[in-house]
Amino acid sequence: MRRTRILGTGSYLPKKSLTNDELAKEYKLETSDAWIRERTGIGNRHIAAPDEATSDMCLHASREALARAGVKPEELDLIIVGTISPDMPFPAAACFLQAKLGAGPRSAAFDVSAACAGSLFALSIADQYIKSGAAKRVLVVGAELLTRIVDWTDRGSCVLFGDAAGAIVLGPEEREGRGILSTHLHTDGTQTGILCIPGGGSARPFDQKVLDARDMLVKMNGREVYKVAVRSLEAVSREALEVNGLTTADVDHVVAHQANLRILEAVMKRMEIPLEKCHLNIEKVGNTSSASVPLTLDQAIRGGTLKDGDLILMMAIGGGMSWGSALLRWSEG
Repeated sequence: MRRTRILGTGSYLPKKSLTNDELAKEYKLETSDAWIRERTGIGNRHIAAPDEATSDMCLHASREALARAGVKPEELDLIIVGTISPDMPFPAAACFLQAKLGAGPRSAAFDVSAACAGSLFALSIADQYIKSGAAKRVLVVGAELLTRIVDWTDRGSCVLFGDAAGAIVLGPEEREGRGILSTHLHTDGTQTGILCIPGGGSARPFDQKVLDARDMLVKMNGREVYKVAVRSLEAVSREALEVNGLTTADVDHVVAHQANLRILEAVMKRMEIPLEKCHLNIEKVGNTSSASVPLTLDQAIRGGTLKDGDLILMMAIGGGMSWGSALLRWSEG
């Protein structure tokens, strides 16, 4: 059976970083390092430079991933970017990335909008293309420049997010029992109101009311997001394991969207997977939304902790509410 393997990964963090105390001072927030850490586990995040766009961050991460994969941009069949903060409403950030890479019109390029689950949704799409034989080389990128669309007067949400990009190059897996074993995606559209940008679209076009209410910025009901996230991530992770006849005891590594340390702690506890198996970077980079999964995976690979044959559980959830999981048998060489 044809499967998909990861050929190379890359990541990018903007040069500017802000600790919690620096953030509170720069944006005049009534908060503290202790308050933020206690509720989120976040101590620092990176902020894109004024002249950086989402596709610029994608470019840095993609060049790294392609170099490590030994793949040239013109060899790509498909470029998929998971993001909700593209360079402009249209065309897709993937179009700008294709041009900046010099990939050429051979590679179709488009964005996937699933908020923080965007890169995992993109990974699932890429997997289907490769398994079907429709593509041999696919670039998946998760990138967010959320610091441009958060409400800096809302300390409950603005302290969470940081800017970043992560990239994965995928191709066919030739070895039996290796590669992506399965992916699982879900959405509950009745939960759209708990995490969204309510204004600026066709339902509520830009007008003075939208501007006055700051409804063109991220709005979040943190308590409800927490409850949905913990329940959904546990369920979709168990789904992936059950489909493949595996148990939580078989999991060697967890690469999860770093939304909030408390969410990850709760999910790991429910699944009886030691937190030590979950690769964490939220303390240093914050919630990087669509970039989180590929960024965390890239850092795990660079850390040398993944061994051939290791079982990796990926999971992510974002606005929609949309969530998913992927199970991967790591392949080296």
